[in-house]
Amino acid sequence: MQDQENQELSQQGNGIDPATAAAANEAAQASAGQAGVPPTGDATSAQSDLEAQLSATEAKLAEMHDAFMRAKADAENIRRRAQEDVTKAQKFAIESFAEAMVPVRDSLEMALKVETQTVEAIREGVEMTLKQLSAAFEKNRLLEVMPQAGEKLDPNKHQAVAVVPSEQEANTVVTVLQKGYMIADRLLRPAIVTAAAPK
Repeated sequence: MQDQENQELSQQGNGIDPATAAAANEAAQASAGQAGVPPTGDATSAQSDLEAQLSATEAKLAEMHDAFMRAKADAENIRRRAQEDVTKAQKFAIESFAEAMVPVRDSLEMALKVETQTVEAIREGVEMTLKQLSAAFEKNRLLEVMPQAGEKLDPNKHQAVAVVPSEQEANTVVTVLQKGYMIADRLLRPAIVTAAAPK
């Protein structure tokens, strides 16, 4: 209070009106407020908002990292299971065919155990064994390649070992020396044939 009175006396001594000085002081304070100096309460609120945003971002990042690690683990498990399946498939690929062939061997072994055999009994046993073998081939898609005489020579399935004179059209099968085999659509062994010579 004393300071304000002294200031007013000093201003009066300098010829400044106290009312004018008070108005100038208020204008200076208002200008300082407009200069961008935020009140203390607003600064605290802004800092709280930033901290909340940072916490939400960190939580989202942790969630995404967890999801990534789970996806990576799932992919690794799928890759490992696929590798195990491939290994098993390679190891047991012949299992089905082996199961079909075991009865054929059993039949052959039983035929050899018969002490007194006749030609008819041997022939009957061989025919039965051949039926078992043919059924095993069919079950495992092992198909015969047995071209007929006059059939067009197919280099993908037939192998001509000789060209012979014939009344048939050129490049057709004359005789089959050995039948071929296919596994599904893949050639296992070509049929060995003779082909008709060009006229």
